[in-house]
Amino acid sequence: MTVLLRSSDTPRHARLRDEFAARGVGIVEADIATVSAAELSTVLRRFHTVVSCIGFAAGVGTQRKITEAALAARVSRYLPWQFGVDYDAIGRGSPHDLFDEQLDVRDMLRAQSTTEWVIVSTGMFTSFLFEPGFGVVDLPANTVNALGSWDTEVTVTTPEDIGVLTAEIVQTRPRIANQVIYVAGDTITYRELAEIVGRTRGAQVIRNEWTVAHLLHDLDRNPDDGLRKYRAVFAQGKGVAWPKAGTFNVTRGIPTTTTEEWARKHLSAKH
Repeated sequence: MTVLLRSSDTPRHARLRDEFAARGVGIVEADIATVSAAELSTVLRRFHTVVSCIGFAAGVGTQRKITEAALAARVSRYLPWQFGVDYDAIGRGSPHDLFDEQLDVRDMLRAQSTTEWVIVSTGMFTSFLFEPGFGVVDLPANTVNALGSWDTEVTVTTPEDIGVLTAEIVQTRPRIANQVIYVAGDTITYRELAEIVGRTRGAQVIRNEWTVAHLLHDLDRNPDDGLRKYRAVFAQGKGVAWPKAGTFNVTRGIPTTTTEEWARKHLSAKH
């Protein structure tokens, strides 16, 4: 196994290198932000399977560039950064402009037959649901703000579970190829989320409902705010949730962390 890292002399990177070396993991260097697709394809060409862990923070065009490089390198298997919502179901023209790029990636993969691909749909990272900046769970104010309605559903999975499940998907035999695979740590409504927060903190929580119309209006006033884009998409409820019962982890009997389990581990009444 080899990890691609940006060249850096920071203490954090030094620790990462030591940790990878201790585990027998090789390192190659490239800066995804500045390298061209052609240059990146040269780096990837010697690998059989490529799993992209470069998310939206890398900027516009990055997902297309990495996919272009993987396909040009003719790698045998490619798992793009699609660890999130069901972009096919959401479709083009959603409140979040970067989601269209994810559909471009799917089009690129489906238009060729040389490289096998697997897309892992995970829903939202569980921790992001509780992220203060996201605004759904406001612990200091003891408040939960529902996106869309109290009955709107959201699927969440922890990054740790995503890592385990992705490794299982890569190693599954017969091999999984050219498919979208769904996983889920949990699928809940915002009503259930409010109940979880209340039970975990041992107190009643204040509940506010942020309707789709309200969130779209808020986005119109702040069109470049990424978090507001996410809120509007998740409020619409399309492509952001699926039944846990039919997911890869449930059908394979692989345990995952529920929302309440995560909350009990990370939240308390004193927060």
